[in-house]
Amino acid sequence: MQLLVVEDNEHVAGALVSVLGKHGYEVIRAADGATALAELNPRTDLVLLDLALPDMDGFEVCRRIRKVADTPIIMVTARTQLDARVRGLELGADDYVTKPYDVREVLARIDAVLRRGRAREWDGRQEAARVAVAGMQIDLAAREVRRTDDSLVSLTRKEYDLLALLVRHRGTALARERILREVWGSSWKGLGRTLEVHVASLRRKLGAPAVVETVRGVGYRVAGPA
Repeated sequence: MQLLVVEDNEHVAGALVSVLGKHGYEVIRAADGATALAELNPRTDLVLLDLALPDMDGFEVCRRIRKVADTPIIMVTARTQLDARVRGLELGADDYVTKPYDVREVLARIDAVLRRGRAREWDGRQEAARVAVAGMQIDLAAREVRRTDDSLVSLTRKEYDLLALLVRHRGTALARERILREVWGSSWKGLGRTLEVHVASLRRKLGAPAVVETVRGVGYRVAGPA
């Protein structure tokens, strides 16, 4: 998942990019508004947008993004005035974080905004939500998995959530920390064994162990379309 971090402070940006990378995100950094607008692309999943930029303020960047894309935006700023927060939301920002912040709050807000975005996307795209993987049909909208003989695969909620996450990012190796965060709502390393058990159970129920690939040193992946 690709994040665009728009922050002109080298120290702040470096620390944030490092943490986001460790949590499995692909991060592109822009130090000013013009670069941010140039870097925005269809693969951008979310924008972390600082308001105090050297060439134009974040409000203007937000306004220009909203003219061309619905990409989720979280504004990050030292401003605490209510009118600034309200203006950002009125321009189309999805959430707001005030400096100084705890990085755990930033991660939590990213998760929350992306979850809302995924719900809107998959609820509105029934046809696109049907994915074929290893001969099976996975209906991401109906939350169903069917084998080649049309029989239903009985999965627990967590097993399905795990499979759906990997399928939505087919061909991409997702870090264990990111999977734990998005499926279990926590990056606590103590859940590692729980993830392994669910992967093993998912492989067994699908009857195709190779569907969920282990990527050594990273996490897991479902192969992309041939």
